[in-house]
Formats: sequence, structure tokens, C-alpha cells
Amino acid sequence: MGWDALALAVLGGALVGLLLTLFGGGGSVLATPWLIYVVGVTDAHLAIGTSAAAVAVNAATGLAAQARAGRVKWPCASVFAASGLIGALAGAHLAKQVDGRALLTWFALAMIAIAVSMLLPRRSEGDPGVHLQPRMVLRLAPVGLATGLAAGFFGIGGGFLIAPGLMAATGMTLANAGASSLVSVALFGSATSASYAASGLVSWPLFLALVAGGGIGTLAAMPFAERLAKRQRLGRALFAVIVIAVAVYILTMAK
Repeated sequence: MGWDALALAVLGGALVGLLLTLFGGGGSVLATPWLIYVVGVTDAHLAIGTSAAAVAVNAATGLAAQARAGRVKWPCASVFAASGLIGALAGAHLAKQVDGRALLTWFALAMIAIAVSMLLPRRSEGDPGVHLQPRMVLRLAPVGLATGLAAGFFGIGGGFLIAPGLMAATGMTLANAGASSLVSVALFGSATSASYAASGLVSWPLFLALVAGGGIGTLAAMPFAERLAKRQRLGRALFAVIVIAVAVYILTMAK
């Protein structure tokens, strides 16, 4: 693998890290298209496995920061993640049986769903002191299983599904849900990438390049994140348009 490919992977990681920091969840879905159409990875499964590994690391880094701030609702997040782990492993196994071209088509459709979810209004109300109750488990477990299945199949973090699921099942605030969702994102990404790695479908040099770029992008975005806080809705809308445009491009190329 040439230095030019690694440099492009670093650039892609930086772009994803920048967008994620500025506009919130959903940005990791851009990693796979970047690897395929910019870096030049020809195997869709290799691109998905590699990006899933990078997503796991990025989520773990974010989780550490959120945990220090005391925003993670660990009991609720753990139930959701544990049930979703089964789905993530099943989804990853299923995806490896699907033809790469067909998988890219499904991936593009998932990107459009993510973009649409980013355009929906988000509630900030909720109970900041929520605690896990037995009846919550009956709601958290099936939603976690379904979300993990989608995350594993598409090699994405699934945060755009996890946060709303946590809010609906527990009544926690958006801030707590966003922080708690990182438990599942890190676990799902780890499970998905481990499944792909076992089949030799993770490029570790590209993985390291994506992670390094992600750190650079996050640091570069920090000075601007607070300034854009008041324009978050506009920023997410613009970001969603970018995701949809990339998805349409993938659908065109996949024909």
C-alpha cells in the first residue's frame, strides 16, 4: 500500500472527525465511501471492516470524555449495548455473505436514512436523573438488538438510531442519550470489526491512518464547535445534504 493511499486515508479521517465534532453523529458513515472512491479500496467488505474499526476507536475516545463529564447513564447503556452486541455480530456475519455491489447499494440507502434522521427536530427535554427500571429492560433489549443488527450489517456506529432509542425507552435527556450511545457505538464497532478482521477484511495501515486523521480533525474543529453551537440546526442540515449527495453518487456507481 502506497504512501499516497495512507495520506488520503488520514485526510478522510480528518474530514470525518471535523464533521463529527462540528455537527454531531452520522459522520462516520462517510468513512466507507471515502475509502472506496477516494483512497481506492476495491473490496467493499474490506472498506466496511476497516471503517468499523476506526468508528470503535473514535467512539471509545468520545466515551472517555463523556464519562469524565458524568453524562453516561451506565446501567441503561449497558443493557442496550449487551443486547445489541448479538445483533452486531449477526449483522456483520450476514453482510460478509452479501455481494459487494449489492452491499454498497444497501449502504447508500442506509446513508439516506441517516441523513433524514439528522433533519428531524430533536427534543432536549427529559429526566436527567433517570435510573434503570425492570420495565425499561423490556424496551431497551429489543431496540438494542435491532440497532446492533443494522450497525453490524452496514459497518456503521449506529448512533443515529441508538440515541433516539435510549430516549424513547428510558425518558433520558438528549445529552445523556448522546453520551450513553457511545457505549453501544464502541461495542458494535468493535464486534463488527473483529468479525471482519477474523476473515482478513481489515486493513490495519488504513485503520491507523483513519484514526490519526480523526484525532487531527477533532482537534482542528474544537475552536469552531462552540461558535457553531447556535447554528447547529443549519449545520446538521448542510451535513445531511452532503451525506445524501454521497449516497446518490454511490447508487449511481453501483449500477
